[in-house]
Amino acid sequence: MLRKLGFTVLIVGIGVISVSWGFLAHKTIHQLAVYELPDAMMPVFYPGMESLVSNATRPDMRRNQDSLEATRHFIDFEMFGEQAATKMPMDWNRAVKKYTKDSLLKYGYVPYHVMYMKDKLTQAFRSGNRDSILFYATDLGHYIADAHVPLHTTVNYDGQLTGQKGIHSLWESMIPELEIANYDLYSAHKATYLKRPDQAIWKALRRAASLVPDMLQKEKEVSKGFTEQEKFRIQIRRGRESKSYTTAFAKVYAAALAPTINEQLRNSADLIADFWYTSWVDAGKPDLNAIANGWTAEAKQRLERELKAFRENKLLENKWLLSKKGEEKEEHTN
Repeated sequence: MLRKLGFTVLIVGIGVISVSWGFLAHKTIHQLAVYELPDAMMPVFYPGMESLVSNATRPDMRRNQDSLEATRHFIDFEMFGEQAATKMPMDWNRAVKKYTKDSLLKYGYVPYHVMYMKDKLTQAFRSGNRDSILFYATDLGHYIADAHVPLHTTVNYDGQLTGQKGIHSLWESMIPELEIANYDLYSAHKATYLKRPDQAIWKALRRAASLVPDMLQKEKEVSKGFTEQEKFRIQIRRGRESKSYTTAFAKVYAAALAPTINEQLRNSADLIADFWYTSWVDAGKPDLNAIANGWTAEAKQRLERELKAFRENKLLENKWLLSKKGEEKEEHTN
């Protein structure tokens, strides 16, 4: 069975396994993170926001060419021993010494890869290369967002060990797509310097892992109110039968979880902004005006309007949520 291998699907047993925050969530998270940055970073990040958003799922796509990509997105804590979430070394070299590189590559190493990508972004800031900054900021943001997904922290990554197969895509993709109009996308958080970014990503992973029991339990509780036919829809894809959760079930389950998914989405954006900012500070706070492209008076005015809509949670209402604009374009071309 494929293991958390990007945005593509696997039709086996129950449903479509989305193995990372869905397209909508990843793209939304990147946009929200930009709004939390200080003015000094906007000359690159605001004009580059469409690139950050459109490429937000690039690491998922890359797994088709890179056999090592898949396990950069998760970490199966159970496979590293009891209470691994609090006992594993935060340093990659120490972790390799304790568990071996092969084990980390097999069972996931997202927190270590986040730190590797953070160093790459810091180097990009030092080099003053705008394209490199946006490239590494985009990929770093993706991995940080994935670290906020509960089922990216457990070997029971799709509920397959508890008879809940398909819950992965239900939580991180189907529900956000159904419920985003009801989400509060605003966060008062401002990008903050992380003295220990390694501790910050591990804290996020522990938080995500702590949500696993409740999300599994609530799925079982909600299931009691549905028949098999009401809970799942049967589809034939490429000659094979598959099950996926119904919209009716997803909405009730979303209500039972509220506001967990919304909070994790915002928490992802908060930490991404912190990592971007920390990388810039660690690079010596280079003047980004010197490499700005598109940082015009018009862009500054547009940013002010968007920040106002962000504070009022009206990005979607004003049609300024880029993830939804992309969706609209796809609908028109189909």
